[in-house]
Amino acid sequence: MQQRIQQLQSQKPEGLRAQRAQERMLQTQNRLLQREQRFQQIDQARLQRLGPEPTTVGRAATAAAVQAAQRGRFAERFREQAPAQVQAALTTRQSGWAPRQAWRHRHPAVFVAWLGPVFWPYAYSDIFDYTFWSYAYEPGYWAYAYDDFFDTVFWGGDGPYSAFASTNPYDYPQAGGGYRARSRASVSPQTLQQLCGTPDKGVTAWPLADIAKAVQPTPEQRALLDELKVAAADAAGVFKDSCAETYALTPPGRLRAMMNRISATLEAVKIVRPALEKFYNSLSDEQQARFNALGPNVGERTSQQQASTEGCGDPKSSLTQLPIERIEAVLHPAGKQKEALDRLSEATAKGVESLQAACPNDVPLTPVGRLEAMQHRLEAMLTAAKLVEPALDEFYTTLSSEQKARFNTLQQVAGP
Repeated sequence: MQQRIQQLQSQKPEGLRAQRAQERMLQTQNRLLQREQRFQQIDQARLQRLGPEPTTVGRAATAAAVQAAQRGRFAERFREQAPAQVQAALTTRQSGWAPRQAWRHRHPAVFVAWLGPVFWPYAYSDIFDYTFWSYAYEPGYWAYAYDDFFDTVFWGGDGPYSAFASTNPYDYPQAGGGYRARSRASVSPQTLQQLCGTPDKGVTAWPLADIAKAVQPTPEQRALLDELKVAAADAAGVFKDSCAETYALTPPGRLRAMMNRISATLEAVKIVRPALEKFYNSLSDEQQARFNALGPNVGERTSQQQASTEGCGDPKSSLTQLPIERIEAVLHPAGKQKEALDRLSEATAKGVESLQAACPNDVPLTPVGRLEAMQHRLEAMLTAAKLVEPALDEFYTTLSSEQKARFNTLQQVAGP
């Protein structure tokens, strides 16, 4: 991170606007660096209190756990992208930026799993901004969404295996063999109120004015665009009851919070899709080409083609085996508990298979095609959740109070 700051400082941007963008970037990087330095000081103090560093055997075990966490993920193939891209995505995610906030910093938008107690906080803006401007999103957006979906059921929003948190899921070793959870992006009550009560306002507003300016609709097309505007407002309404006001501290609670948001997002897509198709189909070829070219000046428009199906069918051991192995190691289930855990393992594997069937593929070139693909992916996520929910509930009810407490904080004891 220090090297990144030095690189930014050595750059000489031209123009006042570029200078201000560089200053904002430096401020963000410096805040992240200061936070990392504080965490390092805390960890160092803990290590000094607890004695010498881990043995060679301990370090080897950690390295093996790192490799296990990196393998078998939907986003595995995106981990080899350029360091600058990784850093930009990391900054956006740690900052909890909405898409348009990221774009103002010249960063592609990414999947933000949690903001405070709310899962998928920018679902409303994501489903529609991605529909219009998919190239302005990180190419692996859906791959990381699928990984986070399963990660956060077991590990919580700050789990040690977060696929997009860094290029190494074990950046933050903690004394005693565990790994310190990353802090959640801060969120104010006002932000939550906007996200939950009025998701169609402010930075998440629909780009209807941009659409009208680009396609110059006829009176008949303008009426269809007005219908699309009404549908967008109706879609925003379904999100109002889908936000949790408090953190879900148990795995079953987190899964239900996630299912609630996914259901609302799917309903919103189904509300808007007919109106969008009707408007888009009314456009001439030239108007459709202008509609397809809409979007912020972020990254290369060809980047959306990088999301291929390569690796989608490979085993997802980090999502299916790793959490079950950690649960066994931490909770030591026996008898009926072990039988219930086996059923949870089977359900998790089936859930991952449903996501593999809707694995990120080549991004459709039209807004209508992208919204249709998004509906299929949301349906797959909801199917996966419904497969896991009963098995997770059954296993959780078999646990003692002590075991439940350990399961609830699994990310804090998820050592190699």
